[in-house]
Amino acid sequence: MKINYTLIIIIFLIYLQLNSQEMPIDFTDSADTFITFDGAGFSTINDPKDLGNKVGKFFNNVANASQGFYIDVAVNLDIQQKITLDFYSFDPNSHNILLKLESATNTNVEVKETFTVPSPSNWKTISFDFSNAKNSANGANINATGTYTRLFVIIDDASKTPGTYLIDDITDGTAPTNPNTLDVIYTDLVWSDEFDGNGAIDGTKWFQQTIGPNGGKWYNGELQHYTDRTENANVTDGYLNIVAKKEDFTQNGVALNYTSARLTSKYAFTHGRVDVRAKLPFGNGIWTAIWTLGKNVNEPGSYWYEQGFGTKNWPSCGEIDIMEHGLHATNNVSSALHTPSSFGNTVNTSTKTLTNVAENFHIYSMNWSPNQITFMIDGIGYYTYKPSTKNDATWPFDKEQFLLLNIAVGVILALQTLISQKVVWL
Repeated sequence: MKINYTLIIIIFLIYLQLNSQEMPIDFTDSADTFITFDGAGFSTINDPKDLGNKVGKFFNNVANASQGFYIDVAVNLDIQQKITLDFYSFDPNSHNILLKLESATNTNVEVKETFTVPSPSNWKTISFDFSNAKNSANGANINATGTYTRLFVIIDDASKTPGTYLIDDITDGTAPTNPNTLDVIYTDLVWSDEFDGNGAIDGTKWFQQTIGPNGGKWYNGELQHYTDRTENANVTDGYLNIVAKKEDFTQNGVALNYTSARLTSKYAFTHGRVDVRAKLPFGNGIWTAIWTLGKNVNEPGSYWYEQGFGTKNWPSCGEIDIMEHGLHATNNVSSALHTPSSFGNTVNTSTKTLTNVAENFHIYSMNWSPNQITFMIDGIGYYTYKPSTKNDATWPFDKEQFLLLNIAVGVILALQTLISQKVVWL
């Protein structure tokens, strides 16, 4: 079986300023994701009253009396001093919600409202008046104004009451904005490969990495060797072909049953846009990736390491996964960021369902500015990473990254007996 996998890349560079994520929060996109603490749980589900509407699902167990959730979002109390939200309870009990706002420059403030829903399994709008807020530090009354950068939601504060609740339409009165709006538009083409001609890949632009850093193998339970053979990576009629094959192959003193290719760019950049036009392979055990790593990654055998730049271990070097296919169901692609703050758990990620990725071409893009990274498919943004606090733990993305293209075999999913992929750069 042969599967076409076609790629186009364009990188652009320019610097501008940006705005941070703003209200309202309506849970319609991946940016409206709350971080949990003290054993709470969060997810998004369909509204029981309107299956076409996405809402937030908040869960408290009995581990802590002040379990809660927070999100980094711009809240402007100068527009109005009230925040409203819609609350859905599956029980008729009395509940309270503590809303807390934090800022690096303003006094942290909070408002608690106690209420009952009109009936079980129903929505109620709750209003929080921050002109009559409390100073979070000492409990004193305060007329809260100004802008804040983090919102906490604590349901049934000071009570070990387990329960599952839904929340929707959290707003401070500001007009809705697109959280995936690009803050910098890059228009200056600085590097590309059109894959003209036939034969071997352009060695002035690409390095074929072959040395497995895990005792001659690769991590993640991968079962392939990456080679520098034309059988695994070649250019044919304007297409870059990356071919993963089932074959017995010994390399670096290790015998494995699959071969593939891992291409890394000899060009590195800080900030810009990457566009890749691709037709993807599919099948159990096939993991296709278009991604970047920090030029400073400490990975023996990689091009930039051999040039003397390997000073940071993963994930301190930063990783930007522009597109991955094979970690979820067929036709579900994902984007993700790996940083020290998310080590051991991929939390900065989003998944998008497409149609027939093995038959249809799509353009997978990443727009990386000094303040946010937005992922797009066919020019439409669907996920933005924009931490409110940028430091080495959350934002190792102020240094150069390089591009990688590879197809791994095995990983978490069951193996397909024979894989042959074709990849194209134009």
